[in-house]
Amino acid sequence: MATAVAGHKLKGDMVYKIYRALTYGLSPLIHLHLHWRRLRGLEHPIRWRERLGQPSLRRPSAGPLLWFHAVSLGEGMAAIPVIKFCSQRRPDINILMTTTTVSAFEVLKDRLPANVIYQFAPLDTPAAMDAFLGYWKPNWVVIMESELWPNLIMGASRSGIGLALLNARLSAKSFRHWSRPLLFPLISLLLSQFSLIAPLSSVQAIHFQLLQAPPFCINFSGDLKYAVGEYELLMKDAKHIEYLQQQLSQKQVWMAASIHRGEEEIILGVHNVLMQSHPDIVTIIVPRHPQHGKEIYEVLQKGGQNVVLRSQHKELIPGTNIYLVDTLGELRYLYKLAPIAVIGGSFFPGLAGHNISEAAAAGCAVLTGHHIGHFSHMVREMQQLNPLSVMQVSGKLELEKALSELLADAKVLESRQKAAKESFHSLSTAVVSNAWNLLDIHLLRSLGGFLCLFLLWKKKSQI
Repeated sequence: MATAVAGHKLKGDMVYKIYRALTYGLSPLIHLHLHWRRLRGLEHPIRWRERLGQPSLRRPSAGPLLWFHAVSLGEGMAAIPVIKFCSQRRPDINILMTTTTVSAFEVLKDRLPANVIYQFAPLDTPAAMDAFLGYWKPNWVVIMESELWPNLIMGASRSGIGLALLNARLSAKSFRHWSRPLLFPLISLLLSQFSLIAPLSSVQAIHFQLLQAPPFCINFSGDLKYAVGEYELLMKDAKHIEYLQQQLSQKQVWMAASIHRGEEEIILGVHNVLMQSHPDIVTIIVPRHPQHGKEIYEVLQKGGQNVVLRSQHKELIPGTNIYLVDTLGELRYLYKLAPIAVIGGSFFPGLAGHNISEAAAAGCAVLTGHHIGHFSHMVREMQQLNPLSVMQVSGKLELEKALSELLADAKVLESRQKAAKESFHSLSTAVVSNAWNLLDIHLLRSLGGFLCLFLLWKKKSQI
């Protein structure tokens, strides 16, 4: 057994050395790609050098530093409640937040506590990651969801930096990818560096166990994407949402949120059918990407439709029946405008769904397609609490029928709204404090206890 464990670790070390050598050799090409992204507006025009590990702010000279890393907006928003909780409970700890995308930066920079340092995440090249870790010298790293970058994890571990993975998940594709013989030793090595892995579900916990994550590191806290009640709307946005709510108060409204390319054809087809029986209806369409919203707007305008674009802040004139949202970071507040929410990214194979808890928290009747990927645990949990909390439909005809029934029967609509909201509250209770307690016990208090457990586990595994 001891020989097998040692051989497995040697394979992991060897694969990591190959990865590190490849990322070192390919660094010039990766940097060229970064410049290409900057020219296309996909990187920040001024702060893009942060992606190379070059800081734009000073590290606080006193106190330990806790680094939260999230890839994009959804993961970043899930981290904010924990960051705020940490800031309140441990004001002695400096907090650094990193994300990868510009869209996340634009939204999160105004929602983080004033004392949190914000930087763009470094590329996972040896030079960028070593420069970042060498400058910021974090004491702990909290990674959100699935950002398992080898140079980050191994660099942090070798520097004595504690590692935690919150809302941990692997898509089915990623799980198959990491399970391959070549990569399995590497993922096993990476996961062995963590003090805490808090998976989204029992299925995800099994995936991490199969990839040989240390069993004592795996602990449940609940899905942080249920913590949607922790955010505050900025004053300027709050006034506009309130005004929009007044304009819609005498109309029948439904929303299609986070739709992907191609799904707008289903939504617009359903809208046209509903218009025949509900001529005063307003359909709010929120594409996943703002540019997609602008494209739909232009097509509808050319077709003579009365449509309003969110970014233009125009009033809904009589006859307007489509409201297109091309902004970011407002979805959870826009849900309050509609009693019915259809969650996109779920109607075509290959899609993976989106967060349904925001709509449930706002008291919407929640509908979604069947292609929901890692959000299947969320749908399953809510439906187990109340089957009426989430309705799944397979396509245009089923969606059209479901919406027609909800719009025609106020009691049925109210029962689904109530079921969704109550299920959400049951699942969201104490999720942030649970995550904080796990971080405090497994990461912040001391690494000494973890090291003892780790050594004990290694000793037992060698018997």
